[in-house]
Amino acid sequence: MTSHAAPASPPAHIPSPSHALPPGARAYRLRTSRGEFAVVDVPPAEGTVPKGTVLSLPGFTGSKEDFTLVHTPLAARGYRSVAVDGRGQHESDGPVDDESAYTRARLARDVLAQAEALGTDAPLHLVGHSLGGQIARAAVLEDHSPFRSLTLISSGPARISVSQEQRVALLRDALSRMTMAQCWEAILALGPPEEVGGPARGVGGRDHLRRRWLGTSRAQLLATGRQLCEEPDLVDELAAVPLPFHVLSGAHDDTWPVPDLDAMAVRLDAHRTVVAGAGHSPAAERPGPTAHALAAFWDGLPALHDGTAHGTASGSATPAAAGSRPLGEDRVQHRV
Repeated sequence: MTSHAAPASPPAHIPSPSHALPPGARAYRLRTSRGEFAVVDVPPAEGTVPKGTVLSLPGFTGSKEDFTLVHTPLAARGYRSVAVDGRGQHESDGPVDDESAYTRARLARDVLAQAEALGTDAPLHLVGHSLGGQIARAAVLEDHSPFRSLTLISSGPARISVSQEQRVALLRDALSRMTMAQCWEAILALGPPEEVGGPARGVGGRDHLRRRWLGTSRAQLLATGRQLCEEPDLVDELAAVPLPFHVLSGAHDDTWPVPDLDAMAVRLDAHRTVVAGAGHSPAAERPGPTAHALAAFWDGLPALHDGTAHGTASGSATPAAAGSRPLGEDRVQHRV
């Protein structure tokens, strides 16, 4: 893997949020060729053998904090875990009114710049949740060379389900008529957070979730919401990329039906994990099994020998754990 120089100046510190950071974590602004991005960066646990770096992208209305609960178990397995707020998300700056800043192509180039700025010779594994998965896919389609693997968490082959399109349309309509603060109050008025879903749910508590919502760019939400409703099926193009793939989801999901995720995994010849008891956000809902499945997949990938190639073609990874293997001719699923 090509080595990238780290930024010459120290990263800008981000004040700790109201909820505690994982042990050893640093919150700072990652300086890249495309601007600064807020990250939480957790090193491998002391005494472990470093195995690689993970770059995790959050979903629609989400933020880097959505990965808070998987950082520590990944660090315990030897992985440096870096979660990022995308452009215009939470603590990463972005235009408030210019939707053109948030095209899929531009967001993909942001990810490539983030990968370069991490400046690591260790294998770099890209993870994207929901919208973040589609952005990760776009980045890999543009240039897969920085990455050792791609994991799509609850992120489907094309546009979201009809029911979710209707919810996004309602949100986009509200954003066009109300302030962000007014939208937040309207969201809460629909019912308790555990019933409302969306921006009112997540890791960190109500105060954090409100700050996250108010800190996110209206233009980012409008642009990415539209993209979720229009995303084309690019699975065949992704399958041609020479990377190992992992499709992970909960056992139920109303954003992309689980059978659609199963079928996508078959088309990608990807490793497939279904996390029992989880819905659309396995990293938050069942962090232990989710982190185990992620690390097991990476641990099972063939070692790189020449430092430049990124392994064999998608789906050719060795078994990730006892009783599990990538989807092959028998198309098995690993359930945790």
